[in-house]
Amino acid sequence: MTTSITPRRRTFIVSAALTLLVTGLAVSGCAESAPDASSQQAGDGLLADHDLEGLDAAAIIERLDTMPVAQRPTDLMASIRPDSLLLSDDEGREAELPMPRDVVYVSVAPYLDETHECYFHSLTTCTGELASADISVTLTDDSGDVLVDDVLTTYDNGFVGLWIPRDLEATLTASYAGRSATTSVSTRSDDDATCITTLHLI
Repeated sequence: MTTSITPRRRTFIVSAALTLLVTGLAVSGCAESAPDASSQQAGDGLLADHDLEGLDAAAIIERLDTMPVAQRPTDLMASIRPDSLLLSDDEGREAELPMPRDVVYVSVAPYLDETHECYFHSLTTCTGELASADISVTLTDDSGDVLVDDVLTTYDNGFVGLWIPRDLEATLTASYAGRSATTSVSTRSDDDATCITTLHLI
């Protein structure tokens, strides 16, 4: 379940999905010159070959993060950064799509016994221990406003995804089967983590 957060509301039940309209494909290039045509064509080819053509970053994230693990493409890497979604495949093609301006996507995988180190969430390779589990999630910002207070079901990869407002410091608590864990979350920098795998439920 992908959760959208509206900072002006103090407490609310999160929605089941988020549709964000983000247009354009960010490609590398000097400010003084036009984007490299061959690079853009390679990126367009990557998106088309993986049935992602015409989708923005939010739609691609929604599709890949909620996809059953057994159906995920093994030849595609999709890394979530606070400012962009980076895609690459085994043919060496790359594409970069801008993230929404007002929110950051953060993936969370609470665990009981096993976890893995992660910083930027990989939509096609990251897996957590608790797949299809109902997790109670609370997110409170540094001013005390409760932004999320809901029971979310983890995807087949063991993660839940949260769209969190930018420029925020918050406290995240996850509870499951009578156990809980708490950690801090930041969305104030393009270097902040988008993958949280340190929530050890005890």
